[in-house]
Amino acid sequence: MTPEQKLASMGLTLPAAPDPLAVYRPARLVGNTLYLSGQIPPDPDGSFILGRLGRDATIEEGYEAARNVGLQLLSVVKSVVGELSRIEAVAKVTGMVNAEPDFTDHAKVIDGCSELLSNVLGEAGHHARSAVGMGSLPFGVMVEIEAIVIVRD
Repeated sequence: MTPEQKLASMGLTLPAAPDPLAVYRPARLVGNTLYLSGQIPPDPDGSFILGRLGRDATIEEGYEAARNVGLQLLSVVKSVVGELSRIEAVAKVTGMVNAEPDFTDHAKVIDGCSELLSNVLGEAGHHARSAVGMGSLPFGVMVEIEAIVIVRD
């Protein structure tokens, strides 16, 4: 089963790859390494998922926001390399959580992205990871996630 077929079997569709919101590229392919810029969580209506963990957002809401970012990351990969089956490995994911200073469940939030990548890509989706808290994130979003992906020729 291809990753696209796996997504369909899960009832998921990829959002459109986003346009940059500033002076950067959503992804940069260097050799067979694809560096993905930080992505923020889209809401189906086109807005962003906002909130601060430990204040006005629950771990479950953060998890869903991170899952949405995982779909966005896959969308960016697909826009660059054409097929998700070209992913040899997700090497590293860095998840940033908009959180109150006493919030300590960053990993549970970023699991939304990590579990999605593993479920869709299988072994290729297992990755090294950092999950850290931030004092703020662009537009007040709950999470921002970047990734490094190895692609096949």
